[in-house]
Amino acid sequence: MSKDPRGIFSPETNAWKIHSDPAMAVGGIRALLQQALHPDAMDGVAKNSNFREDAWGRLQRTGDYVSTITFGSRDEADALSNRVQKIHTALGLNEPHLLLWVHMSMVDSFLDIAIRSGLSLSAEQQDQYVAEMVAFAEAVGIPAQQVPKSVAQMQKYFLDISPELSASDDAKRAALFLTIPPLPTAVRFATPAAPAWASLALLAASSLPAWARSLYGTPTLPGQNFATDISLKAIRKTLGAIPDAILAPPVYKAAQVRWGLVLAK
Repeated sequence: MSKDPRGIFSPETNAWKIHSDPAMAVGGIRALLQQALHPDAMDGVAKNSNFREDAWGRLQRTGDYVSTITFGSRDEADALSNRVQKIHTALGLNEPHLLLWVHMSMVDSFLDIAIRSGLSLSAEQQDQYVAEMVAFAEAVGIPAQQVPKSVAQMQKYFLDISPELSASDDAKRAALFLTIPPLPTAVRFATPAAPAWASLALLAASSLPAWARSLYGTPTLPGQNFATDISLKAIRKTLGAIPDAILAPPVYKAAQVRWGLVLAK
């Protein structure tokens, strides 16, 4: 990727296009649900994080990480990358095999949700996105040569790792907390965030690939994928109507100014 001090990803990249799309609201939840299906990776999360006490905060931190690496300046992205790698090392969570699982689940989820929600991406752009996301893998210390760089390579990766996957008790508990997170009291009772979040989480769960739904023990109903795609398109359209001034994170607004997309105010 570019060494431009303005950021790792420019506005012309597919990563920028996908990660700034409203569909990411569902893609992020889907990624966490999919990541939980590797027992060793989920065991590390359960032992070294407080998702039970602070599920909302963990979700926010995950979103902040993706936003900073995608839209932050080079210095901001590198600083966060170094900090995350130090934390992973201190907690013993720096095993490349497990980190790659987390990475590929994220890439697969973001790309699949983007396509199914109506974002126009050619086959070439899809491959380019997977290749661009190698920068994300390197940011957490995964050697680039180990990372799939096309959709076909990604599909083979999931086929090869499938014998290692299962829905552990920790994974099922994580799925529950993602669906009904313990929101801050002010958010839960003063806003419609709780039912809105539940709707997004249920849609994310419905969008999981068939093999993932099977591991969770969730049946695939006739016409489910079609209905899910219709709902994803509707959610994307609804969220897309909300102005960036309200919905977009500060790091994205700063990036728009830094790359000359909008004038500084």
